[in-house]
Amino acid sequence: MASYFTTKISILFFIVSLATIRVSCFEYEVGGERGKGWIKPDGSETETYNEWAEQNRFHIGDSIRFKYSKDSVLQVDREAYGNCNGTSPISKFEDGNTVVEFDRSGFFYFISGKAGHCEAGQKMIIRVMVQSGVQHPPANAPSPSAEGPSPTRARDGGDGSVIDSWGPAPVNSTVMLSVASSLLTLFIAVVIVLHLF
Repeated sequence: MASYFTTKISILFFIVSLATIRVSCFEYEVGGERGKGWIKPDGSETETYNEWAEQNRFHIGDSIRFKYSKDSVLQVDREAYGNCNGTSPISKFEDGNTVVEFDRSGFFYFISGKAGHCEAGQKMIIRVMVQSGVQHPPANAPSPSAEGPSPTRARDGGDGSVIDSWGPAPVNSTVMLSVASSLLTLFIAVVIVLHLF
């Protein structure tokens, strides 16, 4: 009987330990605060997509959300990015609300799939850095969003290089995903504990 009780206590301890695990991944909305999403630049923008990307620090596990209509997002290699060539993309997205999750460090290249849009500046390079230690959430992160599909795994963008971390992320347009993860884990732990006792 003692071993049965010890087993239950061990399982309970393990589950409670899982409840404390935090996932520090962020979701960035492409375009950030300007709120226009993934659109062809018209010349009135205060920053380009690459300027927006340079202001953020992307790490493995982070994701970006493209919001668009009557357009598409192509993930391409470096050469296709430089030539605005979308004939052989690594990935093509046309759903209007695309989430791409980064599964490696290095460079990721994105262009519009609509003719003439890439040449007009609707293209972006994302540099994903190696995760370093503890990740602190941005000071002014917006509230979590319940919309959108599950993330799509991004694949090799062409050069596969590894980038060193530049430190903590600046204020940006992100959604902290750790709260939902922690609450879900805690909920599962409570259900299991109630089942055991």
